[in-house]
Amino acid sequence: MKQIIIILLLIIAFFIGYGKYNQYKRYTSSEVNYKVDKKIDLEYHNQELVIKYYKAIEDLNSFVMLQWTANDIDVRTPKDDATKTKDAVYSYADKLAIVKYFENKLKKAALLKEKGLSNEEIKFLEDTGSNLKNHQKKIALNKIKSLFDASKTMRYGEKSPLIFEVQKKLTSQGYYLANDGIFKKETMTAIKSFEEKNELFADGYLDVLTLDALFK
Repeated sequence: MKQIIIILLLIIAFFIGYGKYNQYKRYTSSEVNYKVDKKIDLEYHNQELVIKYYKAIEDLNSFVMLQWTANDIDVRTPKDDATKTKDAVYSYADKLAIVKYFENKLKKAALLKEKGLSNEEIKFLEDTGSNLKNHQKKIALNKIKSLFDASKTMRYGEKSPLIFEVQKKLTSQGYYLANDGIFKKETMTAIKSFEEKNELFADGYLDVLTLDALFK
């Protein structure tokens, strides 16, 4: 009789324990909190977007937990293809897409800042649809053009960084001349030839129009 009672108690204990385990499993989802896998820019120029990003993550985490506890559905790794499960998975995918949209912007901004760009420069790139390579190229060209002083006439034998950059540019376009930064006959001849080809006033001297055409 005692053995039967012990067996019954063991059976009851098993079912109670199993019920507690299922309850624990239902209300305890592993790794519910979404985690970003790469560095993001939390000092992004648009702080409203950062706030929206965190709200989207909170919404995603809450949805995962709700489906787990209320419907016993793990939307990240569903175990069946019932209509209710499919609907939950589709909703999860939509919420995840919103998170990824904000996250990708913050990831790109972090990479650009590692390359030395400021918030203002990143905003400029986003607003204009430009890319980093073109942006850096434009900055470099503007620096070269800033060396030009229209109030001064170039002198034969003059040596300057601007002449050196002009020589490099002409050389890259097929003109044969030394890149020594000295304004002399071969450089003047190359500039004049370039001006003629581009229907500019061909005098062999640099002016604003020639520089714009050469470094466009």
